[in-house]
Amino acid sequence: MHQFLRISAAAGFIFSALFMCSCGAVQKHSSANSNRPLVKPDIVAGRPKIIAFGDSLTAGFGLTENESYPYLLQQKLKTDGYDYEVVNAGISGDTSQGGVERIDWALGMDNVKILILELGANDLLRGIPVERMRSNLDQIITKAQSKGIKVLLCGMLAPPTMGQQYQRDYISTFPELADKHKTAFVPFILENIALKKELNQADGIHPNAEGEKIMTDNVYKALKPML
Repeated sequence: MHQFLRISAAAGFIFSALFMCSCGAVQKHSSANSNRPLVKPDIVAGRPKIIAFGDSLTAGFGLTENESYPYLLQQKLKTDGYDYEVVNAGISGDTSQGGVERIDWALGMDNVKILILELGANDLLRGIPVERMRSNLDQIITKAQSKGIKVLLCGMLAPPTMGQQYQRDYISTFPELADKHKTAFVPFILENIALKKELNQADGIHPNAEGEKIMTDNVYKALKPML
């Protein structure tokens, strides 16, 4: 019960922060991204790649490139002797539908080995039906696995203010998809960051530079056994 209350409180805080502080920013990003050119980042041919695919949490909203979790993940891999190239394919404001629309571009890069999938927070913000989000994430995972690419799925939480049924369906979607496709799984990518003012930016939702380090650790714990 204590754990459930803690999770519900964290989810409620996240949703409130998103709605009050980020709604306008998300809409701005969404309209700007609708016609965005899909330009591949500078990459090194031949090196095995890990695609960090997601929204503002992946893109490193409000941070420098060197503070974003994909960059920090690259440094961890290098330190531990893994010769992978991490590609930051995060776009602020993106939804699971946006992910479906650009996944072929991401998977079309040379020598992709692992996809880290972090999407769904903006679906929650916009009240998109859970079944639609589930279908979109399912399509992304299926496309990746059909190419022999391993998937690490990152979960998110929903607040009780969305209604008990929506909350239950939303939260359960991520572990159910991980079980269905037998993917690696991070239950809550903001674990040990949410609700901690000292680890978040002024909007209360996006991790600051210190929070990004913890988020990187959350991802790396699940990623390392896949390498």
